[in-house]
Amino acid sequence: MQAIRGLVTAFRTLTILPLPGRDTDRFCTALYWFPAAGLFLGSVQTYCAFAVAMSGWYEFSGLAMIVSGVLLTRGLHADGLADLADGFWGGKTKEAALRIMKDPSVGSFGALALILITLLKWVAVIKLVELQYYTPLVSGVLLARWSQVLLASTMPYARSEGGTAQTFVTGAGVPHLLVTTIASISMLWVILYANPELVVVALSAAFASAVCIGYLSYRKIGGVTGDVLGAASELCEASVWISCVLFSL
Repeated sequence: MQAIRGLVTAFRTLTILPLPGRDTDRFCTALYWFPAAGLFLGSVQTYCAFAVAMSGWYEFSGLAMIVSGVLLTRGLHADGLADLADGFWGGKTKEAALRIMKDPSVGSFGALALILITLLKWVAVIKLVELQYYTPLVSGVLLARWSQVLLASTMPYARSEGGTAQTFVTGAGVPHLLVTTIASISMLWVILYANPELVVVALSAAFASAVCIGYLSYRKIGGVTGDVLGAASELCEASVWISCVLFSL
């Protein structure tokens, strides 16, 4: 029963889908379902990109991929990236960074981060669509959610007063990371069966981006927050897509 409730919580948190049922009592249980949610999101987004690409207008195909992702997630992770950029580059101390990250307004660093990540992802999607490599697009979104589990399972929560993401981070550990890693690799093998070498490329890019964000976050605020997890997701998608483009050239 808790497993099904974890599925409900995962999809309610990561998507706009109002799944029926009760949320899990321990939100860390939802982490087991994050890769599945990523697979769903990636599949829908990639279908939108593919449908538009049929017209031959690849620039709008890239836009469809990105906009559909924002709509399906309510811009949750993009908001996290903006908050992280404002806090990490605008706050000189841990306390200042956390205070800025909690501010709902977007500053100059956050705006620049959103513009740059959107342009980077847009360019990568256009190139993958031109190459007719749609499976790496799905893989990037899937691994972006796995990267959240990686950080939540290996790092402490940074806010002493608690916060929204604390319920996910508290109780997360090796079992969550192990199960989601096995599940993610299994799904990648199915998705990328025609190009198995891309499994290694995608996983390496996802792991590297997550480690970089985790290291930066630990140095700056001593752990993770919901904004850090959201930012990791955004950067992971871009890293996987760019890496797959470079490998395929």
